[in-house]
Amino acid sequence: MEITLFKSSLNEAEIIHEMQVKAFKTLLEKYQDYETSPGNESLERIIERLNQSFTDYYIIKRYSVPVGAIRIVKKANSAYRVSPIFILPDYQGMGIAQKVFSIIEDMYDNAQIWELDTILQEHGNCYLYEKLGYRKTGEMVQINDKMTIVFYEKQLLKK
Repeated sequence: MEITLFKSSLNEAEIIHEMQVKAFKTLLEKYQDYETSPGNESLERIIERLNQSFTDYYIIKRYSVPVGAIRIVKKANSAYRVSPIFILPDYQGMGIAQKVFSIIEDMYDNAQIWELDTILQEHGNCYLYEKLGYRKTGEMVQINDKMTIVFYEKQLLKK
């Protein structure tokens, strides 16, 4: 399966926004989290992030078809944060996200720590990240009575 990452600019803001809303629609409806859900973010918020000097956005393509996106946030001390990553519903469960994590770890080869967070109640997401070597940090934030955000970290050995 051919998976590629296309570095995005402001030209891709609308397609990223459109895919993000689609990808998070089910979770937004399930958890009713209108404050923090990427499914409820505005196009302006994505444009704001694309303009950040410490942010890289990539459109995830499967055989040249856009199927999702990933945002990498550069932090201090060789730490990076994934926020968000999403795959369109029709393409979920195909191993695309796993491949994307492998690609970004190769691309950002100076990274010593990767961080991300997800919904604790979404066991499939937690399973995926743990399978990829991420460990819970112990930090959790309860968003509402249905949903808790759990934080993960993956430490890499120095090369």
